[in-house]
Amino acid sequence: MIETIFIARHGFRLNWITPVWESPTGLPRDPPLTAFGIAQARELADHFLSMSEDQRPTLIFSSPYYRCLQTSQPSAQALGQPIYVEHGLSEWYSPAASGTGLHPRPVSASILKAYFSEIDPNAWSSVYYPTRKGEDVEQLQQRAHSVLSNLISEIETRFPNHKRVLLVSHAATVIAFARDLSGDKELPLRVGCCTLSEFHRKEGEPTWEAKRLAEGDFLTGGIQRDWGLEDIQIADGKVVEDAGVPGSENEIDEPVGSVLRGEGDRVSVVASSL
Repeated sequence: MIETIFIARHGFRLNWITPVWESPTGLPRDPPLTAFGIAQARELADHFLSMSEDQRPTLIFSSPYYRCLQTSQPSAQALGQPIYVEHGLSEWYSPAASGTGLHPRPVSASILKAYFSEIDPNAWSSVYYPTRKGEDVEQLQQRAHSVLSNLISEIETRFPNHKRVLLVSHAATVIAFARDLSGDKELPLRVGCCTLSEFHRKEGEPTWEAKRLAEGDFLTGGIQRDWGLEDIQIADGKVVEDAGVPGSENEIDEPVGSVLRGEGDRVSVVASSL
């Protein structure tokens, strides 16, 4: 049974310091980390190594976006653990404006392994896929609840001896996970690059207690580029619409949501199409 869930945001993004950048995978809106961001990721890994062995994460799940995989990589190397790619941890996009197409979706773990040898595409396949149409805040929080429910259940079924899990994701998604685990949908939280949250399961209960929230005391540069959901909300959880990716107007938005029909019964997904 999982006892501890660590949640980290990715490190400092390259597009924050220059408008000229290329995505290594060719995916729109998927910038890599800066050298500083990579250093932050190494400090996160060092932080895990500073813990006693019985406190470190033994499973690592990452969003499929390049910056999250870069952030996960040093911890995977330091802890001697593979990276499992989970689309449910993906970036949050606001609702796509009508007629502008869909938001991007990264490729499969099998393809991403060409960039990160630490990825194991065989022992895990994603339990959830966000819609490419975008989400308002309430939909994001619904996604977080579904992802965590499915993820925890699937991990405890497939990896019953693992008690500590690291999730590497994005600011909005991290906040939604923290709100769901804490049971507080209005939890005020700002998340900086490579900051770490930690939740422990309450003994004898199906609920979680936050031991730390978006802390960065282990980062030499301190907390950078902190972000909160209040930065994008208009009112009542509604957000400004955003444009989709040009040329994606006729693409099919699937799969969407949970790909688990029931315990141990996984919906078939063609990896090469994702």
